[in-house]
Amino acid sequence: MKLQNPTHSAPVDAAQRRAVAPVICYPVDDLPAPDLDLYQAARETATKIDEVVVPPRDAKVFQVPAGHFFRITSVEGPQVGDLNLWNLKDLAERFYSGKTRALHGTHLSVSDRIWSSFPNMRPMATVTCDTLDWYGFDEFGGSVHDVIGTRCDPYTHNLLAGGQYHHCCHSNLTRALADHLGCSTDEAEPHIHDVLNVFMCTGFTRDTGQYFMKASPVRPGDYLEFFAEIDLLGALSACPGGDCSTNHSSDAALCHPLLVETFAPDRKALGDWRSPPVNGYSGDHGR
Repeated sequence: MKLQNPTHSAPVDAAQRRAVAPVICYPVDDLPAPDLDLYQAARETATKIDEVVVPPRDAKVFQVPAGHFFRITSVEGPQVGDLNLWNLKDLAERFYSGKTRALHGTHLSVSDRIWSSFPNMRPMATVTCDTLDWYGFDEFGGSVHDVIGTRCDPYTHNLLAGGQYHHCCHSNLTRALADHLGCSTDEAEPHIHDVLNVFMCTGFTRDTGQYFMKASPVRPGDYLEFFAEIDLLGALSACPGGDCSTNHSSDAALCHPLLVETFAPDRKALGDWRSPPVNGYSGDHGR
């Protein structure tokens, strides 16, 4: 028997309650701002040292030393990518999408930073260039490079559609990390975490508040570039949804590869720059 939600009448002051102005939860005015001028100057001295091609409906792992740049490019056609990042030396420190969202908003662009998980909570990477920054927010509330979705996964697919689909981004990332670490997928899977949805165009519907996706505006040659604040291990999945215009977690969408390139700046270009320290909280939690 379906439970019925009882009807509640609005209070007499409902309009006033709705009209209360919002307050930003985490004002970031006092956060140390990234030195984009320094990064740009360093980037102009950089040379390419590595590249990884991520096949459609699969994932690959890559490494980026601190003080280097990495670029994710759509090379053949519109394609969304799901990005995980870890501290190269400690996989327990990984991208914290929820806190990144709380600090910077639902979608990332230039000067926004990818923050790591507790207890370290520090910048892992800074967005330094975004060829899709022109898109902004559309009339539906959609924008690109979101940190509101998770990643397509076989568990939700099984729940909603049944079956055993193995090329969801969660499984792609799991296989790629397992291959890199030389371990089983069971051992690798706990390290897979919520992603930055690179190039994905998403938002929330205004009437029902549901997470939506729409055709990505990404074109061949568009890219998102980062400065690595610490030594990074990354994994990128070329989503089975392609440009995510119709569906994901299936073989129906047209998919394309993605390219990850790493660039090393001149050693003197960053001056006395250093990786950010771990978070300064004492960690005693009042005990």
